[in-house]
Amino acid sequence: MIRVLVIHGPNLDRLGEREPHIYGRQSLADIDARLAEEADRLGVQLESMQSNHEGAIVDALSRAVGRFDAVVINPAAYSHYSLAIRDALAALPLVRVEVHLSNVFAREGFRQRMVTAGACSGVILGFGGESYVLALRAAVEMVRRQERNGGST
Repeated sequence: MIRVLVIHGPNLDRLGEREPHIYGRQSLADIDARLAEEADRLGVQLESMQSNHEGAIVDALSRAVGRFDAVVINPAAYSHYSLAIRDALAALPLVRVEVHLSNVFAREGFRQRMVTAGACSGVILGFGGESYVLALRAAVEMVRRQERNGGST
């Protein structure tokens, strides 16, 4: 069975309350529940975690090796400057999909540079909470494609 780790970065524990005009009214629990439904539909195992701490996210990525087939990550603000998370992503022999709720390219200039994105297999952004569902589907499809192709993408 395909195993996917979902990592929610800083301040995402405040979804639904924090700047709802940008991030929407869904809570993180709502997003996780929707992801669990989609994981059941896809027949995959899902584990999710949230941290406001860069080191905890790096540790989670490191521990993912051998336990998961893919990572879906919303590094949130860390996506714009965390070389530690970027390097941890680059070191993973797993499918890695970055996700963002908002379209960062329609926002402030500093948000339009994402250092973590280059270490990912793909990026999905701008569809609110549905971005996570699309990212999960993409990650699962990439893993399945690797399995069909004997490990190569």
